[in-house]
Amino acid sequence: MMGAFSGFPLLFLLPPCFALFAFGATLPEDEVRALRDIANTIGKKNWDFSVDPCSRKSNWTSAIQLQGSENAVTCNCSFVNHTVCHVVSIVLKAQNLSGSVPPELVRLPYLQEIDLTRNFLNGTIPKQLGTLNLVNIVFYGNHLTGPIPKELGNITTLKSLVLEFNQLSGNLPPELGNLTHIERLFLTSNNFTGELPATLARLTTLKRVRIGDNQFSGAIPNFIQSWINLEKLVMQGSGLSGPIPSGISILRNLVDLRVTDLNGSDSPFPQLNSMTNLETLILRSCNIIGSLPEYLGKLTTLKVLDLSYNKLSGPIPISFDGLWNLNMLFLDGNLLTGLLPQWIDKPDVVDLSYNNFSIDNIQQLTCQQGSVNLFASSLNGNSLGNVSCLSNINCPKTSYSLYINCGGKLVTSYGNKTYDDDSGKTGPARFRYPGTNWALITTGHFFDSNRTNYYTWTTNTTKLAVDNAELYMDARVSPNSLTYYGFCLGNGNYKVNLHFAEIMFTNDKTYSSLGRRVFDIYIQRKLVVKDFNIAKEAGGVGKAVIKNFTAVVASNALEIRLHWAGKGTTSIPFGSVYGPLISAISVDPDFIPPSESGSSISVGVVVAIVVTGAIIIILVFGILWWTGFLGRKRSVARELKGLELQTGLFTLRQIKEATNNFDKAFKIGEGGFGPVYKFMKKIKYVLQLLGYIAPEYAMHGYLTDKADVYSFGIVALEIVSGMNNTISQPTEECFSLLDWVHLLKEKGNLMEVVDKRLSEDFDKKEAMVMIKVALLCTKVSPALRPTMSSVVSMLKGRTHIQEVVLDTKKALDNKKFEMMRQYYQHRGENNIIESHSQSVPIEETSLVSDTGS
Repeated sequence: MMGAFSGFPLLFLLPPCFALFAFGATLPEDEVRALRDIANTIGKKNWDFSVDPCSRKSNWTSAIQLQGSENAVTCNCSFVNHTVCHVVSIVLKAQNLSGSVPPELVRLPYLQEIDLTRNFLNGTIPKQLGTLNLVNIVFYGNHLTGPIPKELGNITTLKSLVLEFNQLSGNLPPELGNLTHIERLFLTSNNFTGELPATLARLTTLKRVRIGDNQFSGAIPNFIQSWINLEKLVMQGSGLSGPIPSGISILRNLVDLRVTDLNGSDSPFPQLNSMTNLETLILRSCNIIGSLPEYLGKLTTLKVLDLSYNKLSGPIPISFDGLWNLNMLFLDGNLLTGLLPQWIDKPDVVDLSYNNFSIDNIQQLTCQQGSVNLFASSLNGNSLGNVSCLSNINCPKTSYSLYINCGGKLVTSYGNKTYDDDSGKTGPARFRYPGTNWALITTGHFFDSNRTNYYTWTTNTTKLAVDNAELYMDARVSPNSLTYYGFCLGNGNYKVNLHFAEIMFTNDKTYSSLGRRVFDIYIQRKLVVKDFNIAKEAGGVGKAVIKNFTAVVASNALEIRLHWAGKGTTSIPFGSVYGPLISAISVDPDFIPPSESGSSISVGVVVAIVVTGAIIIILVFGILWWTGFLGRKRSVARELKGLELQTGLFTLRQIKEATNNFDKAFKIGEGGFGPVYKFMKKIKYVLQLLGYIAPEYAMHGYLTDKADVYSFGIVALEIVSGMNNTISQPTEECFSLLDWVHLLKEKGNLMEVVDKRLSEDFDKKEAMVMIKVALLCTKVSPALRPTMSSVVSMLKGRTHIQEVVLDTKKALDNKKFEMMRQYYQHRGENNIIESHSQSVPIEETSLVSDTGS
C-alpha cells in the first residue's frame, strides 16, 4: 500500500510558480499566525517562523523527500503579480505528531491538500474542513475517533478521501454521495457500521475503493455497478454479506478485485467474464458453491487468482491452461475433485491443500510437489489422522507431547522443556516437515508491500516484558493461514497451550503502536477463538499471553490453524504487517501416558483403568436408556432378563496371575484405556469374548486403537436384538449376529433385527440410529471405524450418520439366508415366551416406572 494511500501529492504536481518561493513574494501574516496555531494543535515543534514558511527553508520543506516520510509546506506564489503567496498543501508524514487535526486549517483559504499520514493524532475530524476547496484529505494511520462529519460532503472539489487505519465509527453519512469528483475512497480498518448509503451510487468518478475491516451490515449493494470507472475494489472482512451482485460484471475497467470473508448464505460464482483487464482476483471465504467457471481461463491478464476457503467442487477447468500470466493460484480449502492438470506447477505459487483430488501418481503423493502445496488434497486421505501424503512417514514411537519454538531455534524454556527448532524457510504455499512428529503449512502472499515476503520475525529481548523471553523473541507469521499438524500422538485428551507476544508493534505514542493484529484460532478444524487480538489479550505490546485449550486426539493427530479473516490493520508500522503470529506451542497429555520402559503398572493405575471403564459403560448405557433405546417404558429387569450375555468379574489377583504380574513379555499393545496384556492362564475367560474381538486382533494379533470401537458395535447390536453375537449351539454353518445384520442390510430390512419382545413399543428412528452406528463400529478396516467420541456424538444426534457401505458384497445364498432367518426367528420367539413366563418383583419395576416420564 505504500505510495497508494497518498492520493494526489500536490507538492510534486504543482508547476514551478506554485512550488517555489518567488523573489519578493511573502505569505500574509494571517496565514502565518494560522500556521503557528496549527503547529501547536498537531504538535509540530520544528517549524522555524524566523523565515517565511513559503521559503522552502529550515524544516518547512525537506530537501530530500523520502517516499512515505514526506515533509513539506507548499505555497502558490503567483498572486498579485507574484508578490503574495498562499499555502496550498501541507504534507507531514510519519512524524509521530501527537496532537489533533487542527480546525485552524480553515484559516488557510487556498489549502487544497492536507496529508497527515502515519502520525499519532487523536480526537475527531473537524467539521470546519467542509468549508475548504480541498482536493486531498489524507489522515491515514492515526488514532482519530468519532464519525465522519457530514460537512465533508460539501467539498465538491474533493478527489481523494483517505481515512484508513483509525478508530472512526458510526454510519457513513449520506452526504458523501455529493462528492461527485471523488476518485479514491479509502475507509479500511475503522469501526464503521450500518449499510452503505444508497447515495454512494452517484459516485461514478470513483477509481479506487477500499472499505475492508469494518462492521458494515447488509448485503453488498447492487449500486456498485454504477461505479463504471472503478479500477480497484477491496472489501476484505468488511462485515457485509454476499452474494457478490451480478451487476458487478459491468465494471470492465477493474484491474484488482478483492472480496473476502463475506457473511450470509451460499451463492454461485459471480459473473466476471467481461472483466478482461483483471490482474488480481481474490474471492476468499465468500461462501461460493458450484464449479469453477470455464470463462476464468479466458481472463488471460490474471496474475493472481485466490478462491480459497469456499465450497467449490468439480475439477479444475481445462481452460486454466491458458492463464499464461498467472503467478499465484490459491484454491485451498475447497471441495475440488478430479485429476491434477499437467500444467499445475507452471505458476510460481500453487496451493491445492484441503481438497478432494484424485491423486494416483506416486510422484504426487508428497505434500509438496515443487511449487505446489498438496497437503491433505487427496480424496483418499485428507481427514485428521489420515493425510495420504504423510503415509510415507513412519512413526518410530508414539509421542505424548509436542513443543515447538515457532519461528525460532531449538531452545530450553519453562524449566526443562525443549522446544523444537522452527526457524526453517517457508513460503506462500509451502509444506515443511522438519523431521520430527509435526509439520508446518504456510499459505498466502503479502500484497501491497515493497518488502519481500517474510514468515518469521525476531525482536530484541530487551523489548519484551515477559518471563522466559527466549521463547518469545522469535515468532512464526503468515499472511493468510498458518497450520501446525502434529502426528504420531497417542490418543486421548491433551492440554494445548498457545504462546503469543506481539513483537511487531511498539509500546509508545508513535504510529508504530497503532497496529491491530486480528486472526482466528482453529483446533482440530473447529473454530475456538474468533477475532483474537494478541496485544489486547496480553494487556499490551511485548507482553506474553498463553491461551489454554483442551483437544481430543482420536486419530493420533492434532491440527492447530491460525487464520486471517480480513480483520485488523495491514500497513502499520509498514506494509504487510498482518495475519497470524505465534511464538510457541506446548502440548501435554491430560492423562498419564504409558511407561516407555514397559515395567509393570501400579495397582493404582489398574484401579483407575477399571473405574474409568466402568464409568464410561454406565454413561453410555445411561444415554441409551434415557433416549429410549433400551425401552425406557418397560422394566429394566425384564429387558435384561432375557439377554444371552455371559459376564464375569476378575480380581486384581486373577489379572496379575494371568499376566505373570504384568510381565512386559505379555504386553501386546495399547488400548483405549491403557496397556493391554495377553493371558498366560485363565483361557476360559477369553473364550467368552471371542465374538467381541476385533478381526485385526483375532486374525493377526494386531491391536489397534479402534479395537474397543468394534467391541462396542457388537454389544450395541446385541442390545438392539436381545441376542448374542455368536450362536450357542452348533449348526450346519457357522454364522454370527453380525452376519445376519449384514444380510438384512443387503435385503433392505434392518428393522427385522430388533428385539421381538419390544413389539411396537420403541422408537423406530432411534433403533435405526443404533443399528447404523453399530455397523460403522464393526467395519473390518480399523481406519473406517469412527472414534468413541464420534459414536457418542452420533447417538446423541449431534453428528450426522454417514450412509453405511458394507466392506464386501456378500453373495445372497438363499439357503443360508433362510437358515439364519429361521434361527433368529426361533430365538426371538423363545425370548418372548421366556419374557412372559418370568415375573418381575414390584420393587424393581417401581425403580424406573416414573423416572423418565
